[in-house]
Amino acid sequence: MRLLIKDCYMLSGDGDTDAIKGDLAIEGNRILKVGADGDLPPDWKPERVIDGKDYLCLPGLINCHTHAAMTLLRSYADDLPLKAWLEDEIWPIEDRLTPEDVYWGTMLAILEMIESGTTTFSDMYFFVDQTAEAVEKSGIRACLARGLVGTGPQGESGLLDSKELLERWQGAADGRVSIWLGPHAPYTCPPDYLEKVLKLAQDYKAGIHIHVAETAAEVQQIEDLYGKTPVRYLKDCGVFQFPTLAAHCVHLTEDDIDVLAENGVGVAHNPESNMKLASGIAPIPQLLSAGITVGVGTDGASSNNNLDMLEEMRSAAFLHKVDQMDPLALPASQALSMATSGGAKALGLQDVGLLKPGYKADIILVNLHQAHFYPRNNLVAHLVYAARGSDVDTVIIDGQIVMEERKVLTIDKEQVFQEVEERAQRLNR
Repeated sequence: MRLLIKDCYMLSGDGDTDAIKGDLAIEGNRILKVGADGDLPPDWKPERVIDGKDYLCLPGLINCHTHAAMTLLRSYADDLPLKAWLEDEIWPIEDRLTPEDVYWGTMLAILEMIESGTTTFSDMYFFVDQTAEAVEKSGIRACLARGLVGTGPQGESGLLDSKELLERWQGAADGRVSIWLGPHAPYTCPPDYLEKVLKLAQDYKAGIHIHVAETAAEVQQIEDLYGKTPVRYLKDCGVFQFPTLAAHCVHLTEDDIDVLAENGVGVAHNPESNMKLASGIAPIPQLLSAGITVGVGTDGASSNNNLDMLEEMRSAAFLHKVDQMDPLALPASQALSMATSGGAKALGLQDVGLLKPGYKADIILVNLHQAHFYPRNNLVAHLVYAARGSDVDTVIIDGQIVMEERKVLTIDKEQVFQEVEERAQRLNR
């Protein structure tokens, strides 16, 4: 489809400090022209025109780390430390989840993400076939990993599942699905198991998505077992030979930061989950200063408890300002680029995350004609510090309109609500 968005405000997602005004043209699933950048063929005529007056157009937000189906467990076991929350509450109920539960929990997550402007998410969970089916049907873009625990009874079957996922789903849904490998964490993946994961990564040229240094207890556990930090442990095991997305990275040494930088490891920052579980504050300003690519993630809805990336951006910016006692520690423009182009780079997506000719048309329109966006002194600051997920009016993914005037066109919202409520009631008995 040839689509023209006329006379809108635009942010490229690449460190903008202010918006420009102009038109944006889309041909198929690619951006053709952004304002004065790019050229239209002389005979180019749009099939559809969207009036962009009073709208802010920007790249779709990228949720770099979540567990989508955990929407089913939203507010199920709150106000607990991570270890007790995970081992005593979450893992036992997850043992009762069915593939159909994961499908509908994922559909709820995707609905929530689209409604709040997320166009790509990076997920680690199980029953990933069902997650991929939900991605395919809904029209969203996703990097999916089957969570792998080498210390449990499903370690070997998880590797087989991952192999089958790579063969069945890599590049599926017109390229919107990417499959990664998901070793859960250093403390659940001993060296001999990681060796098997890395063999699979080598055979299929897959990336690694892993939780790293989320809590002080994890760091101490790895120190006791191996005499090194989790980051150094993963480096020595050879993990960083492959594209790696390290989620959390809360408790890092200066050497850890050097290792991450030297090996091009991307970091998924999850400020609200880390705050809620009292895991700590990741040293994001230091990571950025070291040249490390940092994206933003919500983590699962059970530890957040929503998937609103606009809110997550704001939390990230505020958290690091007060932690550093420096209002310049994480400016609005940097928080925005982390949630767009930074996230794309962390996920290895070469043509996503910017409003730029030739890039995939993953775009959102934010309705500016609301009290909290006046006066329009600085739209970057307005987006990061004042916007809400419900301000997103239109979502375009891969050139297709998936939400228009707040109505998601690819998902039956009422069916999703009914399915997840019935399943949650069964699980909570």
